[in-house]
Amino acid sequence: MKDKYSIWLGMTVLALILTACSKDDDMPSTSMATVTIENVLDSKSLVESGSFKNTGASPVIMPGESVSIKFSAAKGQALSFATMYGWSNDLFFAPANPGIILYQENGTPIEGDVSAQIKLWDNGTRINQKPGAAVMHPGTAESTPKAVTAVNGTDAQGNTYAMASSLMKTSLHYDGNSFFTLTISNVSGATSNPTPFSPGVWAISYIAGGNLLNPNPLFEAGKLSANGLTNIAEMGDNIVLANYLTTQTGIFTPLSPVLVVVYKGIENPIYKVGENDRGRGLKDLAQKGDAAGLAAYLKTVPGVKAAYVLPAASTTVLLPKISGQPGGRVSQQLNVSNGDRLAITTMYGLSNDWFFASKDNGIDATTKGDVSSSMGLFDNGTAINQFPGAGNAQAGLGGTPVSESKPIGEVPNPNTFTTLPSIANMIKVTIN
Repeated sequence: MKDKYSIWLGMTVLALILTACSKDDDMPSTSMATVTIENVLDSKSLVESGSFKNTGASPVIMPGESVSIKFSAAKGQALSFATMYGWSNDLFFAPANPGIILYQENGTPIEGDVSAQIKLWDNGTRINQKPGAAVMHPGTAESTPKAVTAVNGTDAQGNTYAMASSLMKTSLHYDGNSFFTLTISNVSGATSNPTPFSPGVWAISYIAGGNLLNPNPLFEAGKLSANGLTNIAEMGDNIVLANYLTTQTGIFTPLSPVLVVVYKGIENPIYKVGENDRGRGLKDLAQKGDAAGLAAYLKTVPGVKAAYVLPAASTTVLLPKISGQPGGRVSQQLNVSNGDRLAITTMYGLSNDWFFASKDNGIDATTKGDVSSSMGLFDNGTAINQFPGAGNAQAGLGGTPVSESKPIGEVPNPNTFTTLPSIANMIKVTIN
């Protein structure tokens, strides 16, 4: 009897131990994690650039001929270009920096004749001969290169020139949705200074914080010619400068204060591809970078455990890498359990309504390491798109987005405006 009692007691104790272990296994495993979001974009200062030439049998633009440049720009941006005064040793046409003004102060696009903004410049690398078909190229080099200077009627050697605006006619046409066409016409034939124009280059700088990132993209008066401008001014060869401009042209964008959401038992509460904006605050984040409304709403959603809005210190927005300096970053400590999901979103700042966000149903909140591959770039479908960083209706450039109503979808790459870097080369997300 005693042996049976002992056996029964032992089995009972074992059952209690197993039950306790089972209960312990069912207890949620809570841990601390830190999520860090960084703007890792290696930014460029020029939003657009390109080259132009005559499309006829010769690339040279002769008197009576014209070429056109199509581009996009927002208020505050300007178009700079350069082309050789062909029958000279080293003179070139260009607007004074920062370039041709494109909008009135009230934001109305400028149209019509803008020739008065064009000047004639001396590159400072050749001694000027009397302008005309008899000019010998390349001519005699200056013993010491001189700074770029404007030619106002006469050059350093006393040669005379008609006003640049009487030799070159430039006219702007606004094509809509921030696109312009500039037509450059050679009208020098009936003047005292007939001359061909060479193939040329053009560029437009990004504007951030109300300032152009590169207000002197082609040259700077009072300084030596650089980066291939001499090739244009002396030989009409635009290849070297065009190649240089390509290295300076690309993407620049800040990221808005980042929204981080921890949730469980529900789908991604921020958005769903194929659905229209839910009217809960994502529109304000995607268009204006304002996450406050969406965060406030999410805190009321069953299944959402926490929602954080993370502004960058001092700058609020997360700036990209600029001139080798690290981009902005923010971090947040999280209390997560098994089964928790994590979703992140932030505005592509210089757009109409693009936003980065965790794809699909976010990620396991207990994941560790680099999870940048979980991010995507999406179009909120609530504002008509424009060239990113060059649209007059982009809130980040002081504009007002123009409404539309389309389902949320991934931003194509390349898209109708530009080619973007990979997502991982724009935004980095790590969990430690």
